[in-house]
Amino acid sequence: MTETDTPTAAPQGDTPPDRLSVNANSPFFDVEVLKRGIGIRFKDRVRNDVEEYCISEGWIRVAAGKSRDRHGNPLTIKLSGPVEAWFEDVKQG
Repeated sequence: MTETDTPTAAPQGDTPPDRLSVNANSPFFDVEVLKRGIGIRFKDRVRNDVEEYCISEGWIRVAAGKSRDRHGNPLTIKLSGPVEAWFEDVKQG
């Protein structure tokens, strides 16, 4: 992937990116968007444990218990279904 493929926050809009990750090593990590706070609804339930999501592909990744990989990162599982995202603090611009 190139730098232009990574999602960026739309400063003029209140639409969250299509894909976002909380892992700093991911190309989909964006600290400015995460500072605003993202709400995720997955299968009509608000989730607070989402590690990564993709709206267009319809999936989220959540931690699989307290399991860790050999680098200390949480093991995740991919769940498929309808995903909705919104900003927790809507900017008045």
